[in-house]
Amino acid sequence: MVFVTVREPGAHQNGVVSGELKKWHRVSVTFDGPFSSETATPNPFRDYRLNVTFTHWESGRSFLVPGFFAADGHAAETGADAGDQWRVHFAPDATGEWIYLASFRSGPDVATNLAPEAGTPVSFDGATGRFTIAPTDKTGRDHRAKGRLQYVGRHHLRFAETGEYFLKAGADSPENLLAYADFDDTPNVGGARKTWSPHAAHYQPTEAAPYTWRGGRGTNLLGALKYLADQGMNAFSFLTFSVDGDDKNVFPHRLTGSVAAFEAAGNNRWDTQLHHDRFDVSKMEQWDRIFDYGDHLGFYLHFKMMETENELKMDGGNLGVERALYYRELIARYGHHLALNWNLGEEIDSATTAQKKAWSQHIHDLDPYHHLQVIHNGANHFDLLGSASKVTGFSLQTGPATVFSSTLTYLHRSATSGVPWVVANDEQNPANDGIITDAEDFYHDSVRGPILWGNLLAGGAGIETYFGYSHPQNDLNAQDWNSRSNWWNQCRYALEFFRQHAVPFWAMTNRDDLLTGGGSGAHCLAQTGRVYVVYLPAPVQASLNLAAAAGSLTVDWFDPRRGGALQTGAVSRVSGGGVVSLGLPPATSTNDWVALVRARETFAGWRNRWFSPGQLADPDISGPEADPDGDGLGNAVEFALGGDPLVAEPEKRPLAAIEGGHLTLTYRRRTDAEGVTWVAEVADTLNAGLWQSGGPHLTEEAWVESEYGERVRLRDNTPVSWGWRRFLRLRVIMAP
Repeated sequence: MVFVTVREPGAHQNGVVSGELKKWHRVSVTFDGPFSSETATPNPFRDYRLNVTFTHWESGRSFLVPGFFAADGHAAETGADAGDQWRVHFAPDATGEWIYLASFRSGPDVATNLAPEAGTPVSFDGATGRFTIAPTDKTGRDHRAKGRLQYVGRHHLRFAETGEYFLKAGADSPENLLAYADFDDTPNVGGARKTWSPHAAHYQPTEAAPYTWRGGRGTNLLGALKYLADQGMNAFSFLTFSVDGDDKNVFPHRLTGSVAAFEAAGNNRWDTQLHHDRFDVSKMEQWDRIFDYGDHLGFYLHFKMMETENELKMDGGNLGVERALYYRELIARYGHHLALNWNLGEEIDSATTAQKKAWSQHIHDLDPYHHLQVIHNGANHFDLLGSASKVTGFSLQTGPATVFSSTLTYLHRSATSGVPWVVANDEQNPANDGIITDAEDFYHDSVRGPILWGNLLAGGAGIETYFGYSHPQNDLNAQDWNSRSNWWNQCRYALEFFRQHAVPFWAMTNRDDLLTGGGSGAHCLAQTGRVYVVYLPAPVQASLNLAAAAGSLTVDWFDPRRGGALQTGAVSRVSGGGVVSLGLPPATSTNDWVALVRARETFAGWRNRWFSPGQLADPDISGPEADPDGDGLGNAVEFALGGDPLVAEPEKRPLAAIEGGHLTLTYRRRTDAEGVTWVAEVADTLNAGLWQSGGPHLTEEAWVESEYGERVRLRDNTPVSWGWRRFLRLRVIMAP
């Protein structure tokens, strides 16, 4: 990882800009300010307030970003609790020049006051500077290649850079993930503190060493994240405040005494062992190393801000100084991460409607990026629907029998309210079980359909996996994610199904009413007329109402238990216009099956749609090689790319570039075009017979960009610096 530091002329009070100055990467500005400490008076967390406005010069768009006390500026490494460094993190969403302007004010409780003129300007107030942002150089699952994951008024989140919609699958357990021995001043109440040693072998120093601290601490937890990523998971969750809850060991606050005193204390440690308005700078910076690596690996970060046992601890549940400071520290230090949600709390059931609304509004007002806000059911929280709050999602806890129906209820009620919620199943009942280990139930046949596919085919956003309390590697003592390796496989299969087959899940709704004969637990997710996903808990012959579809549709089958390629059953093609039988699934499994029914368009059908009878009779206008609009794209290519053959669209052409020292080609292609084969090849000469294709030579990334197509980026794996010339070509081959 290469970091750039830019110093504005003059004193450091104008700010030192650091980080990778690229779009979506973290950019930090650090100011020399008043010397302070975690225990000082005035209180650096409460009685000073740093806010920085970042403005994009070309567009005029601005972000007001909260900053924080950074001690000596290197607290993760030094453990410092004092210093004169004040910092802000920012994730720019556009290339070009950015200007920043610092507001630094002091006064009693100024940090909890959102009014711009609260307090008195001091020290480096008014400091300004500028920096220039280049395009990102990241690829693959790194979030910096995809942009910020945003709520866009639908039931699924979307990445701002690529336009890709998001389904999640990952780990809800252990809830005390941050109770880790390598973090500063982390207690071991109840023996729940972790070493994450089962994942020591998964640590990859080549990529993860920059995220360690204090001479190599953090490697085991970094290894755990690498393991989970390698299983194809893209989410993990964690409590940031478990004091007086089930675990008790996770908190960002400064201890009033020693770790040993905290461990020896009885209940109510919040009132006896912690400062309510002072925070542990080094610990919070060490947490951020883990979250940074999560960004690199493509993880969605689920911040669970508290739990039912402590939901009323801060200010008695009201939005007072304690809670406002806590929210500010989390948002200031971690809000720049690109894919996350703020969960108001796990199993919240005691707070009043007014209290929950106040929490939600304050988080919204502090967060410059307006990340997804969710709340976990203890109560049903219907009182937060619509304009009643800034909550935009739901973290659902329920059992296998009700995952589907509960997901559907929250989707329907939220849509009716005018603010569609993003609904995920983040904890599975019964509480003692959740998802048990592979050693106890290798294939998880009784929960795979009701939980994983139940949420997805209701129209949900995915799941996180809860480990229960009564089994090995449970919700509190787990530190070996390999205990559920085959469950991760089955979650990955589901994600791969939607991604690899370009299923536009965000544009689909549950339509169980179209399905008959599938048995109890059968479901249908549909974009009527175009694409249907049918889950069958057993290999039976079901019927599907295709009255809204026209023409021919293909029927393919997917094995959710073992994954793999699509398979052919007894029926491979059906006609729209009425109720059809899907036939029996393949005989390769006697368990559950998923059918993918898709409308497909042939080149002949496309020609009939675009050209008049007279044009169809003239191959120079409607033939596969003809280019009637003169944009350099023949009709066969227009068909494959989703273009208009009669209107010149040069922007449809594949775009060649050099990115990160490699030749790339980016293009959009239809996902419903039948009889098209895409062949990408590279060479260092144009001589015939020397073109190469496939894994060793080319890397292909594809993501669904619209209901009708996907965007593809091809990358030559040979750097351009290795030879004096490189060529990359894309061939479109039409079936006879």
